[in-house]
Amino acid sequence: MHFDNVYFVNGNAYAGKSTLVRHLSEKYGGIECGENYHDSLVADLSSDEFPCLAYTRDLEDWHDFIRRTPEEYEAWYDGVSKECEALELSILEKLAGQDRPVFVDTNISAETLHAVASPGHVLIMLADPEISVKRFFERPDREKQFLYRLILEEPDPEKAMENYRRGLMRINSRERYERFLHAGFPVILRDENRSEEETLRLAEKAFGFA
Repeated sequence: MHFDNVYFVNGNAYAGKSTLVRHLSEKYGGIECGENYHDSLVADLSSDEFPCLAYTRDLEDWHDFIRRTPEEYEAWYDGVSKECEALELSILEKLAGQDRPVFVDTNISAETLHAVASPGHVLIMLADPEISVKRFFERPDREKQFLYRLILEEPDPEKAMENYRRGLMRINSRERYERFLHAGFPVILRDENRSEEETLRLAEKAFGFA
């Protein structure tokens, strides 16, 4: 499997991946595969084959989600990433046959991207790992605010928040950041003083559009 007209954006949280993918798709008339675009397939997944994705799909009490240990949270997160990779490759195999570029906010690992992506078609975007922990609940999106409310409902909200943040620290560690940084692809580092348009131009240069 090899993709000639697919452009992948990977990296850590709060780096601007989804925003960039949207801008590239709009400017170049491409197909946008934004954050969690594989969610459309989750409802029909087998819990035996995709246990991590099925965990949240079938969860009856979401308080159990936030009560997991940081180690359990990290293991689930890594499992989701692997399962999402299989779904993404399946979706992209169908989309790649169209006569339009495809721009992807991806979970596909660097190792797999080296095998399936054309040269110059992968970009890594990185933010300081601490941003993801400190600002996780600042975003107004429904998912994060739902989790925030669950934490506040716990008997000891402060303890529950600390437990959840320790999980976030594990999946946004400096070690993971360094692996992305040295994955062998062009990197754009988050800069609060840089505009979205300026970031777009950097990405266009990395992808060979400019």
